[in-house]
Amino acid sequence: MTDDARIPRPALLLGLAGLIPFLWSAATHLSPALSAWAGPFLSPMFLGAYVGMTWGTVVLCFLSGVLWGFATKAEGREAAIAYSLSVIPALWGFVMVSDASDSSAIFLAAGFVGLLLLDATFQAWGLAPRWWLRLRVMLTVVALACIALPLQA
Repeated sequence: MTDDARIPRPALLLGLAGLIPFLWSAATHLSPALSAWAGPFLSPMFLGAYVGMTWGTVVLCFLSGVLWGFATKAEGREAAIAYSLSVIPALWGFVMVSDASDSSAIFLAAGFVGLLLLDATFQAWGLAPRWWLRLRVMLTVVALACIALPLQA
């Protein structure tokens, strides 16, 4: 694998660290004992589905900004399309994810799937680095599993 296809270590480590709130969400959803232990120290928004939904919305908006940055590499009509597409994930999260309900979880999951399609599009256009989609798929699979977990009840 050439260097430009290898995921840079800081991107990988920070990406993996970004999964911690999703994993915490899943852990406190699956373990009432863990949630009860953490309850006196943390606000309810940092337990169970709430933290996963909140963090997921933040990540969706953050990655929307990353796409905006990739759009800066485009020119002309492609730039106009890329900038327009880059704001969709943030708008989606803002409008469709309002609480920790099942419908918001489904909308958030759909937002991450749509974002992955945009990632693939930006990479196909040569706007994202060659390693980007590999990193995004790996992180998205874990995030989606954590977001979907409360839907299994």
